[in-house]
Amino acid sequence: MQIGKAGPAVSRISQAYPDRVEVRGRDLAGDLMGRLTFTEYFHLLLTGREPTDNQRFFLDLLLVSITEHGMMPSNVAARMTLAADPESLHGAVAAGILGAGPVILGTSGECARLLEEAVASGRDPVRIAREIREAGGKVPGFGHPVHRPLDPRAERILALADQRRIAKEHVKLARSFRSAVAEVWGRPLAMNVAMPIAAVLLDRGFPTSAVQGVPILARTAGLLAHLAEEQERPLGFLLAGKAEEAVAYEP
Repeated sequence: MQIGKAGPAVSRISQAYPDRVEVRGRDLAGDLMGRLTFTEYFHLLLTGREPTDNQRFFLDLLLVSITEHGMMPSNVAARMTLAADPESLHGAVAAGILGAGPVILGTSGECARLLEEAVASGRDPVRIAREIREAGGKVPGFGHPVHRPLDPRAERILALADQRRIAKEHVKLARSFRSAVAEVWGRPLAMNVAMPIAAVLLDRGFPTSAVQGVPILARTAGLLAHLAEEQERPLGFLLAGKAEEAVAYEP
């Protein structure tokens, strides 16, 4: 039984041979290693193209912007997992990533789809925002429990997009949604970092389907930092104990 659309069994990413590894048509050891940074290599892996200077700069910027945000639940989950099984670094990383959904890691993927649909349809952001609110939803990329009235990460990304003159239709549309959300909700809501991440990546030619991968890669680096610290200065069982103290038992 076949599930999904039939197609040729082909991958264009990489292949290992006895004497070399080929990645996107390039020799890994003979060409890429020592020439590309990891950010440039990540761009090549995802898109099949080596980045321009601006594409590398902004991919670097966005990865840095979302890597770390304190003792978030995903970091706590990873630390507690490592405390329970000190030999399972990979399991602890997996536990953290599994807990890094849109509430914790942001809605960059949803923002990208919203921007793409708005560009394709040409619909007014105010109308889109009103329809979302009337349906009981929230516009992705707006509101934050800590950063009010502005998310400093989002503002820095937008400022650099203007400074380096790369802001195009998706960044412009993100700003239009900021005004639209304020109008529909009757008050300004902070544009969080997810919206400019999506807008800049789309303006830099990233495919919509790959946008959410950028926060996931970035947060993996943050998790590894927390786990390295956990191995040196354990907090996992302390965090578990504090959680138990904070919750009252009702028989």
